[in-house]
Amino acid sequence: MSALGERSQAIDVMRGMTIAVMIIVNTSSEEATAYAPLLHAPWHGLTLADMVFPAFLFVVGASLSITLEKYHSRGSAATLRRIATRSILIFLCGYLLSWLATLQIDAGGHWTIASLSHTRFLGVLQRIALCYGCAALIVSWGARMGALVGSVVILLGYWWLMRAYGDYSINGNAVVKCDRLVLGADRMRLEQGTVFDSEGLLSTLPAVVNVLAGYLAGHALRAQKESYGAVARMSVAGAVCIAVSLLWASVFPLNKKIWTSSYALCNVGIDLALLALLRCLIRWHAQRAWGRFFEIFGRNALFIYLFTEVGNTLVGLVHFGGNSAFNSVNTSSFLSWADEKPGSLLCAVACMLACWLVAWAMDRKRIYLRL
Repeated sequence: MSALGERSQAIDVMRGMTIAVMIIVNTSSEEATAYAPLLHAPWHGLTLADMVFPAFLFVVGASLSITLEKYHSRGSAATLRRIATRSILIFLCGYLLSWLATLQIDAGGHWTIASLSHTRFLGVLQRIALCYGCAALIVSWGARMGALVGSVVILLGYWWLMRAYGDYSINGNAVVKCDRLVLGADRMRLEQGTVFDSEGLLSTLPAVVNVLAGYLAGHALRAQKESYGAVARMSVAGAVCIAVSLLWASVFPLNKKIWTSSYALCNVGIDLALLALLRCLIRWHAQRAWGRFFEIFGRNALFIYLFTEVGNTLVGLVHFGGNSAFNSVNTSSFLSWADEKPGSLLCAVACMLACWLVAWAMDRKRIYLRL
C-alpha cells in the first residue's frame, strides 16, 4: 500500500469507528439500562458518547484536506459551487430526517406528521453541513494559516460571547437565547423540560473548529513523505490541546450541549491522538488489513447514518403489546437471559453489526453514497 493509501485508510478507519460507536450510543439511550460512558453528560462533563460527534466532524475536516485539492483544480467558481451544493444537500437530508421524526400513528391507526413549519430546523446533519461549508470556505481562502488563525479567533470569540451575554446554565446561556430569538420555540426541541437545542445555531461556531483541526491534521499527514515526524508532532499537539482544554475548563466547563470552547479543544486533542495512533498501526500492520471492518463503515458513512436514523424512526412506530418493536426484540432476545445493562449493550452491538452487513453488501457491489 502506498503512503497516501495508508493515510487515506487511517481516515476511513477513524470514520468507520465513529459510525460504529455512534450506532451503539444511539441504541443505548435508556438511562436505566445503559452503561454510563454510552450516555451523554446531563450538562457539564465528558463521556464516550460526547466524543462521537466531534470525532465525526474532525474526520470531515481530514477528508476535506483530500477533496479540496480536486475542487481547486477546477477553478474557484467550481470550488464554491461544489462546497455550496454539498452543504445544501447534507442540510436538506438532515431537515427531512427531522421532519420524518415527527411521524406518528394514533390510536385509530392513522398516520400523522408535523408540518414543515413546525419541524426542528437544526440537527446533526444540519450542523455537519454548516460546519463543512464554513470550514471549506475558510481553508479555500486562507489555507492552513487561515484554518489555524480562524480556529483561535472562533474559540476565543465564542468564549467572549458566552461570558458577555449569559451564563452557562441551560436557560441562561447565550446559545439558547440566540436560538429562541432566531429560530423560535416551534423550530427547537425540548431537553430537560425546557426549549433547548443541543445542535443550536450559535453553538455551531466552535464546532467549525473541529472540522478545521481535522483539515490541518489531514494536510499534515499528506504533506509528509515520511510520516513518523508528522505523527509524532500530531501526538504532541493532541496532548497540548487536551492539557490546555482541561485548564480552560476551570472557567469554561466542558459541555457538549452548548459546545464550549474547552469541549471543542479537548476533543480536538483526543482526535489528533487517535488519528496518530491509527496511522502508526496501519503502517506497522498494513498487510493484515485489520481495519477492514471499520473501513467498510467509513466508506458509506452518510448512507449508514441515514439508514439508522430512518430505521430507528420506523421501528419506533411499530408496537407489540404496548412496547415498541425495538424494546420487544431487546427483551425477548437479550434481556431474557442477560442482565439489563449487558443485555442492552449486546442489543446495541447487534444493531451495529446489522448495519455493518448493509455496508458490507454495498461495498461488495461498490455502491457508495457521496454527496
